[in-house]
Amino acid sequence: MTNVHAGDPLPPDLAGALRSMRGRVPSLVDHLLFLRTVGSTNDVALAAAAESGQPTVVIADAQTGGRGRRGRKWFSPAGSGLYVSIVLDLSEAAELERARGLTPLAAGVALAEAISASCGIDVLLKWPNDLMTGGRKLGGILAEAATPTRIVVGYGLNVRASAFPSELQDRATAIDIASGLPADRARLCVESLAAIWRRYRDLLAGRFDAILDAWRALAPHHVGAPVSWSTSQGPQRGVTAGVDEWGALIVRVGDRTERLMGEVSWL
Repeated sequence: MTNVHAGDPLPPDLAGALRSMRGRVPSLVDHLLFLRTVGSTNDVALAAAAESGQPTVVIADAQTGGRGRRGRKWFSPAGSGLYVSIVLDLSEAAELERARGLTPLAAGVALAEAISASCGIDVLLKWPNDLMTGGRKLGGILAEAATPTRIVVGYGLNVRASAFPSELQDRATAIDIASGLPADRARLCVESLAAIWRRYRDLLAGRFDAILDAWRALAPHHVGAPVSWSTSQGPQRGVTAGVDEWGALIVRVGDRTERLMGEVSWL
């Protein structure tokens, strides 16, 4: 049984969807917190993970302080998106450091699989954390370390058009726009949890090639795309040349290569 900790009551559709997924995600949603409004689901999950590892899953209908990489604000209105953070305990991973490094890529693969399964939309991935469809951003992932062995994976998905400001309509999209049909947030939520559970098990078992192969197949920009990034010596430019076994982006700059783990701009 899912143990919903002190918070707000689960919406009936989500409660029903969670009941239907018993057995598909052993232990992942043993501890779940639902909040109608929260500053950031990642902040709640980080605090819980640092103290006791519980709750495992934090879901919110709205965020007032949702954020992406480098503290960028993530627009998170009520009733429009899916805002979830999951505590992943990697203490039993066969190769802890590599599992930590590949966690964001594993989450991206899982979410692309979940969206395809539940909404029939083909999703592409852009390193390190963007989910794209039709050339526009559909969602993002923020993975943050809570302890040396616990990683909080937060994700925000645009479910309805109101999930992003109108000024971003040329760069962002939503599931209901991409599919042309009303989106079922509850089903999408449980499918995302199930997919992340599967890829989490890959991380623990050291099935890193399976994760990387799936990610590369979904990420056409990881080879041959121009990018720029900032360094202490000033801005740099290069062309992507793949990702390595740790999930770092390899970029060709003239006759040398650079290994990047930070932020890049796609040109």
